[in-house]
Amino acid sequence: MHIPDGFIDGKTAVVAAAVSVVGLSTALARLRATLPPRRVPLIGLTAAFIFAAQMLNFPVAGGTSGHLVGAVLAAVLLGPGAAVLVMSSVLILQCFMFADGGVTALGANMFNMALIAPVAGYGVYALVLHIAGQNLRARLFAVAFASWCSTVAASIGCAGQLALSGAVEWHVALPTMVNIHMLIGIGEAFITTLVIAAIARVRPELLSESSRQDFKAGFGEMAVYGLLVSIGLAAFVAPFACKWPDGLEKAAAVLGFGGKAAEQPVFPSPFPDYHFPGFGNERLSMAVIGAAGTLTAFILAYALARFLTPEERR
Repeated sequence: MHIPDGFIDGKTAVVAAAVSVVGLSTALARLRATLPPRRVPLIGLTAAFIFAAQMLNFPVAGGTSGHLVGAVLAAVLLGPGAAVLVMSSVLILQCFMFADGGVTALGANMFNMALIAPVAGYGVYALVLHIAGQNLRARLFAVAFASWCSTVAASIGCAGQLALSGAVEWHVALPTMVNIHMLIGIGEAFITTLVIAAIARVRPELLSESSRQDFKAGFGEMAVYGLLVSIGLAAFVAPFACKWPDGLEKAAAVLGFGGKAAEQPVFPSPFPDYHFPGFGNERLSMAVIGAAGTLTAFILAYALARFLTPEERR
């Protein structure tokens, strides 16, 4: 769902960027007041895992692929504020380093995937827990439903941006984007629920609301092991991921606005499409770049989270 340069016009890009800046600033201010230092490594790990997982496109239907967004995963583990930080870090890295999402559309992409997806998804998750209770079965159902809702909500935001830009009519963009992402959302729900179920089995304290304010124990060792797993996914699985167009690309082809994409990105990213330019072995190139990108995502999110933690709490 990464919007490239050219799909949205200037006014829509500016408005989306302004809203995203306000939302990100609000989340960062909240984190600065509440973030326990022991959870800083977990923020880096979550960003690394989501970066790697977003490289793993899975087939959906009709020649369309999807990938994990990860917003609800981050929100359930860290809270919505930290999820905004994680998703923003991943999107900024993808944009400037790998041309995955255009620079002019960065604000729009952040609005959809770093604001709408985690905040709306977490709201649905909390509401379902409030109704269904706090047992594991209810929690996993809440995760699945919230993950699906977050994907659909982000697609609605994207459809609105395309319509406001005149790329496609609203009454056409909305059903097309939603229908495709309702299917992709099933994959999002399945993957997120599996991850949360595994965490509930081995580290259930990570899912406790109260543990977010517990300053006693850290997550450094777990972050190291998790980072190695994430790098392994990017290096050894991502090169074999599905190559079909994703939901937005498919919608652009079906609705005829794919030609609006800029021929060259506005910002010359060093590793476009996760490859070394001119390197012959495509899979090896993606493996190396994916591993490096995963490590960079960890460092970026970790550094931002640590910067937000006041000196007296470190």
